Amino acid sequence: MSSGGDWKEMFKAACDGDLALVEYHVKSGVDVNYAHPEFFSTPLVGAILAGQESIALHLLDRGADPHLVSEFDAMTPLQAARKVQLHAVEQRLLTLGAQASAPAVAARRSGWVFWRRRSA
Repeated sequence: MSSGGDWKEMFKAACDGDLALVEYHVKSGVDVNYAHPEFFSTPLVGAILAGQESIALHLLDRGADPHLVSEFDAMTPLQAARKVQLHAVEQRLLTLGAQASAPAVAARRSGWVFWRRRSA
């Protein structure tokens, strides 16, 4: 149901901490568990790695899958929360049954990651 542009804007908003824009896209039907084929990253893991605790918790409240591996980042939401030490997110993920380990996933690399990491 979501267009790539809507998802991209929501993903960027999640990484930037723009809760109002994230909520707008969620209410508009953008899939919080979609991983765009250009990025192979999930909004939840993107928000966590950007240190956006309130956005990550919001995405979980709105149905983000706590078990979904972000292929680009080669980690689960729980692994991401532990990496950047977002303890409230880690606790919520554990409450939702998230596991510490995930299947091995090769990280994808693109020029886009440079933009994402710099803008976070």
